Amino acid sequence: MSTDESQPTDSATASASARPADTPRSLAEALRSRADDALAGLLHARPDLLNPVPTDLTQLATRAGTRASVVRALERLDRFAQQVAQTLAVAPEPTTYDEVLALLAGDDGDPAVAKALPRALGTLHEQALVWGPDDRLRLVRTARELLAPGPQHPSPTGLGPTVAEATAGMSPTRIQDIVAAAGLPTTHDPVSAVESLTVLFTDRARMSALLDEAPAESVEVLSRLVWGPPYGQVTADPARHLRWLLDRGLLLPTAPGTVVLPREAALHLRAGRAHRAPEPTPPPVVAAREHRPQVVDATAAGQAYTALATVEELLKEWDEGGPAVLRAGGLSVRDLKRTAVALDLPEPLAAFWVELAYAAGLVASDGEADERYAATPAYDEWQELPAPERWAALATAWLSATRTAGLIGGRDGKDRTLSALGPHLDRSAAPEVRRRVLALLAGLPEGAEPDADSLLARLRWERPSPAAQDLRSRIAGWTLNEAELLGVTGRGALSTHGRALLGVDDTEAPGGDAPARAAAASRHLAPLLPQPLDHVLLQADLTAVAPGPLERPLAEALAVLADVESKGGATVYRFTPGSVRRALDAGQSASDLHAFLAAHSRTPVPQPLAYLIDDVARRHGHLRIGAASAYVRCDDEALLNEILADKRSQGLRLRRLAPTVLAAQADPGALLEGLRSMGFAPAAESAEGDVLITRAHAHRTPPRSAPEPVPEGPPVPDDTLIAAAVRAIRAGDLASTAPRKEVHETPSGSLPRTTSAETLATMQAAVMTGEAVWIGYVNAEGAASQRVIAPVRVEGGFVTAYDHTADEVRTFPLHRITGVAELADDE
Repeated sequence: MSTDESQPTDSATASASARPADTPRSLAEALRSRADDALAGLLHARPDLLNPVPTDLTQLATRAGTRASVVRALERLDRFAQQVAQTLAVAPEPTTYDEVLALLAGDDGDPAVAKALPRALGTLHEQALVWGPDDRLRLVRTARELLAPGPQHPSPTGLGPTVAEATAGMSPTRIQDIVAAAGLPTTHDPVSAVESLTVLFTDRARMSALLDEAPAESVEVLSRLVWGPPYGQVTADPARHLRWLLDRGLLLPTAPGTVVLPREAALHLRAGRAHRAPEPTPPPVVAAREHRPQVVDATAAGQAYTALATVEELLKEWDEGGPAVLRAGGLSVRDLKRTAVALDLPEPLAAFWVELAYAAGLVASDGEADERYAATPAYDEWQELPAPERWAALATAWLSATRTAGLIGGRDGKDRTLSALGPHLDRSAAPEVRRRVLALLAGLPEGAEPDADSLLARLRWERPSPAAQDLRSRIAGWTLNEAELLGVTGRGALSTHGRALLGVDDTEAPGGDAPARAAAASRHLAPLLPQPLDHVLLQADLTAVAPGPLERPLAEALAVLADVESKGGATVYRFTPGSVRRALDAGQSASDLHAFLAAHSRTPVPQPLAYLIDDVARRHGHLRIGAASAYVRCDDEALLNEILADKRSQGLRLRRLAPTVLAAQADPGALLEGLRSMGFAPAAESAEGDVLITRAHAHRTPPRSAPEPVPEGPPVPDDTLIAAAVRAIRAGDLASTAPRKEVHETPSGSLPRTTSAETLATMQAAVMTGEAVWIGYVNAEGAASQRVIAPVRVEGGFVTAYDHTADEVRTFPLHRITGVAELADDE
C-alpha cells in the first residue's frame, strides 16, 4: 500500500480551523520549512532516500513514508527512541509533548525520562519519522501502522485497542447496556455512549472507585492482561468474575471467544505508563578488571608480533601453491585441518588467520584450471614493510572487513556448511559492530577490561531490533576474541595503538582517515615490538637458538639450513643431514655454510655441527642423477654395486649400463627421492653434466585486489553528494510549488500549452524584464517535465536560461517547449 505523507489526512483537514496558520499540514510542508543543514542530516541518517535523488520535497516526503524505508529507520533507532515512537503510536493523533511525556513517565513522573525525551524526539524529527510542533506531534502514517496495536501484530507496549476501536461494529443496545452497568447515564446515540465510557476509563478517581467494587478474581484477570498481551479467551458462558468485567466494558469482545482489555483501562492500571520499564539512558559498560596501561600495551604488542608470525607462517606454508578451491568456493574441511596442524592451532583460529590474510589481499585463488589458493603479489610487498606497518595493514583490513570468520563451520539458510574463504560469510553489520565494541572499550579508563555482559547489554540498547540482536551479539563476542588475537587489545583492554587505530585519544591523527590512523597506530606500536636480531646461539646438540625475531635474510637462510624444532619466545632450529643437504641443493658449498654460521653465531661453531656439514658435503653429489628416463652415474663402482644389492632399490628398476652408470625407468625426481630415502645423497645434473641447484618455487596469483566489504544497505553518502542533492531537491521544489498565473486553456495539473508565437513572445518579454517563467518541456527521450527558468537569451530557435530545477544555465530548443506561463506576482 502506498503511503503518501505529503497529503493532509482527513482528521488534519477537519481540524484546520483549530490549527495555527504556520503549522504544517503534511510531512512535505514540514520538510519544506527545514533549513538545508536539517535536510542534509535527514539524507545522511537515511541514505536510502537518495536513490535516486528526489525531484522535490513532496517526492522526498512520499519516499520517507514508504514501508521499507520506515522499517529500516525504525530498526536503527536506540531502545528509548523506539519506545518514544511506540508511545506516539498509541497516543491520540495529533498529540502533544506533554501527553507523550505523561505516557512515558506515568502518573508519578520520571526525571530520567523527562531529561532524555527531547533527545529521542529530536532523533525522530531529524529522521522524518515524526513531524509537527510540540503541540501537534504526528507519527508518520506507515510507522503508526507498524507500531499501533492490532490483533495480527500486538503493540510492543502491550496495549490493546481503544474503547472506540474495540466497540466499532458493536450493537448500540449492547453499548448502552455497558454504559448503564458502569454506572453512567444512557445516551441517545452510541457515539456519545462510547465517549462517556472513555471519559470514565481515563478519570483516575472514578476508575479507582469502579475497580474497588470489582471481585478479587476480576482484579486478578486484569492484572494478567495489563502488561500484555491484552487478549484473552472466554467461553460462551463466562464465569461470574468475567461476566462482571464484560458487563462494564473492562473486557470487550473482538471476535467469538476472544476479549481484549481496552487501552484506557490498561493505562489506568499501569499508572499511566505506556511501557512497563522505560529505558531512557543507555546501560553503562563497566570494568571487570583494571590493569596497568604499560602491561596492556606490552601484552598487545606481544600478540601483534605473534599475529605477524602466524600470517607469515601461513603464507610460507602456501608459498608453492596452497590447497585446492572447492567447486562451490572455499577451503575443504580436510584442507582447513591440514592448515591448522601446520600452524599448530585449533581449526577456528586457523580459519580466522586464513580469512584475515584474504581480507588483507595477501592470499587469493590463482584462477588456473586446477584452481588453488596462493599468495598474491601484494604479499611480497607486504613482507618488505617494517613490522609495525605490516601489523597496521592487517588490523585495518580486519576492522573494515564484512567477512565474518566466526560463522565458519556453521550452516547457512539452506543448511549448507559455511567454509573458510567460501561465499556467504559476509555480514554487513560486522564493521559497525567491531568499531562500536572498540569505541566502547575506548570509553573506559586506560587499562580497564570490560565486563562482557554489560558491553552486550549496551549494544542491545543501541540497536534493539530482535532480528539483528543475536547476530550482533555473536559478532561482538567474536570481536573481543579477535581483537586480543590481533593485538588490538591486551588482557581485554584497548591498547594505545588500538586507540590510535580508531582515531580516539590520539594527538597525531584524531579522527583522521584510515591511512592516517594506521600510520599513527604503527608509530605507537613500533617501540613496543622487539628489534630483529642478526645472530643465533649455536649449541653442541646440533641446534641453534634464536633468542628473538631474526632479520629477514638471516631467518630465510636459516630456514633452509635447519628445521624449526620449537617456537615461542625463542625459536629452536635443529640441523640434520637432510636440512644440510637442502642447503647444498640450493647452491651453497660447505665453506659457504661454515662462513655463514661463523658470521651469525655468538658462540663458536660446535665441532659436531662442523663435522655434520663436512660429512654431508663430502657425500653430496657423489652420485649424479640425469634423464635417461633417469640414470645414476658414479666413479665409485663399489657404491653402485651397493645400490644394486639393496632390496629397497627394486622399485626403481635399476640396471647397469656401464661400470659407472645405472639406468632407471623411474623419472629423475622419483629416483632422487628413492635414493635419498635409502640414505644416499645424490645430486641432480643437467644435460651438460652440471649440478642442478634447486630452489623453492614461489607460486603467486595474478595481481588481485582485497575483497570489497559488502555494505549494509545503501552506502552513506559524503557531504559533497548530500549538498548537491539538497540543492537539486530545493530547485525542483521551487519549480513544482512556484505560484503561477492561471492559464485557462490548460487543465489543472497538466503542462502549460501555448502556441509557438505565444511561447516566443513570452520568452522575449521575460529576457527584457529578467523575470522567471514556468514552462512545460519534453526532452529527446519523450519524458515531460515542468521547470522554472529565467531566460537570458532567445535566438536561433533556442532559449538560454538559468534552470532553477537543475540549478544551472541550460539551452532549450523552443520546439520542445509545450507552453509557457508567467509566475504569479508575490503578495
